[in-house]
Amino acid sequence: MHANISLQSESTGEKLKALILAGGFGTRLRPLSCTRPKSLFPILNKPLLQWTFERLARNGIKEVVLAVNKQTELLIKQQRIRKCGLRVIYSLDPPKMPLGTGGPIKKAEKLIGHDSPFLVLNGDIFADVNYTELLKDHDENKAVATIALHEVEDPSRFGVAELDGKRIKRFIEKPRKEEAPTNLINAGVYVLSPKIFDYIPSGRMVSLERETFPKLAEEGKLYSYIFNGLWSDVGRPEDYMEINKVLLDSLQNKREHKVTGKREIREPVAIDKGVLIGEESIVGPNAILGRNVKVGRNVQIQNAIIFPETTILDYASINNAIIGERVVIGRKAKIGGGCILADGVKVRDEVSLVKGVSVCPLKEVSSDTATCECII
Repeated sequence: MHANISLQSESTGEKLKALILAGGFGTRLRPLSCTRPKSLFPILNKPLLQWTFERLARNGIKEVVLAVNKQTELLIKQQRIRKCGLRVIYSLDPPKMPLGTGGPIKKAEKLIGHDSPFLVLNGDIFADVNYTELLKDHDENKAVATIALHEVEDPSRFGVAELDGKRIKRFIEKPRKEEAPTNLINAGVYVLSPKIFDYIPSGRMVSLERETFPKLAEEGKLYSYIFNGLWSDVGRPEDYMEINKVLLDSLQNKREHKVTGKREIREPVAIDKGVLIGEESIVGPNAILGRNVKVGRNVQIQNAIIFPETTILDYASINNAIIGERVVIGRKAKIGGGCILADGVKVRDEVSLVKGVSVCPLKEVSSDTATCECII
């Protein structure tokens, strides 16, 4: 990752639409994703979807289609995310019928239309892509599909592209590391021409990565756009923590924190509105406190993301953990070692949780746990 987060303001034209694939279940982010889709996970106290809306608006996009399931639609509407002037419409997946990555595109065909190419974005990625340049490359190459590619150290978790100039001659989904032809991976950002609808059958699950892209590559109609900006797939807890840390580092010394009295703030930190911090507490480094978080006296928080409305009582400590919304951390409790506490969890006084413990929503924890397990 790089900390270059500049955003382009060039217009890509009023007709260009964007489809955001936001219907995934976020299984790797459980138990936090039991109560929110990945697109609503906060990054520096702002939902990922809002970051995406802002970037689209800055690039001149006017209309966004959100491909979601019914539950995700309701949760997004409840958040009341600022739309940045975008017209936002919903395309709903059929109940109990996952459509994969290609099926939602086919289902949204009438909403997207056949007038011009359109953007497709995976809803769980943070990507600083210049959509203007991406669209220009797509038009110049007369491509059916253009994939934004990003170089990573380990490509085995992603779709990997082998190039012939700008043309993708082979696309392999999640190869073994030693078998990957390059380190250029699918960044989850595409421009697709309306011709793409001919390549996606309707009424069933379709994988762009395993069905559509390989076929387009064989026909010489799949092209690449390589970018070097900031990129992250937030689908795993460690990646979610890392993108927050990278952005924190990039904004260090650019934020003001109105904290007075006998409290210590160790940069970099991000503190949202309504946060209360008790005396003798130490917050940071690498700490993010969401809206209306209440921190007691003599509390220590570092390398942690605290979601809104959570309460941390006196003498507690949190290090290397993600704490969900409306959680209560008891007096002298210790949370660390990669622990994840879902929304509404209550940790009793003096309880210690370490070594990757995860706790499901609304559970109460009353005893120490020092082994990696999920408390259901």
